[in-house]
Amino acid sequence: MSTYSRFFLAATLAGALLFQGGCAPKPVSPYAGGGTGTADSTSGNRMGNITEEMGPGTDGGNGGVEGLDSTGRGGSGSLGSDADSKSDAYKREHGRCSPEFKPIYFDYDQSKIKGEQIPIMEQNGTYLRNNPSARVLIEGNTDYRGTNEYNIALGERRAEAAKRYLREFGIEESRMRTVSYGEERPLFTGSSEDDYAHNRRDDFILE
Repeated sequence: MSTYSRFFLAATLAGALLFQGGCAPKPVSPYAGGGTGTADSTSGNRMGNITEEMGPGTDGGNGGVEGLDSTGRGGSGSLGSDADSKSDAYKREHGRCSPEFKPIYFDYDQSKIKGEQIPIMEQNGTYLRNNPSARVLIEGNTDYRGTNEYNIALGERRAEAAKRYLREFGIEESRMRTVSYGEERPLFTGSSEDDYAHNRRDDFILE
């Protein structure tokens, strides 16, 4: 083999080695490969997880709704949905009141406003005082024990007790109406003491 041929062969081998050396880093870059190959599936999983986390908060599941609605006031209108307002927790806190008000509760066969209910009455009265054009309907309710006639009368006494308190609080009588539903519109239909307690109630409805 001539000197020229040997030189050409050596140069060719050297070039091949350099070419392989330049390509060597490519298969040793799994991180870059992960960004285009495996990361698509990883990214898909992450998006799936986000959807699962967000899903309960938007379709009435336990996650987001409970956290935001424990106050009875969701972070957006969608959280104040019918499904949420029909939950037992919501009904126990808000009864059938308008969002501006809260209900008050009574002892069995009593129409006297309990001391522990006074802060709620003051809160309801303060709203009416700060909104002089607002009018309120006070609905008296009872549990189902006793005759229907007796419970209608008891519900009326409960509604009148709240009206009397608000009048003494400074709310004009012309801005208030009362109605008694007695046992006819129970919030809970069970027969536990808790059901009874939450049916013995005045609701405040903005008119």
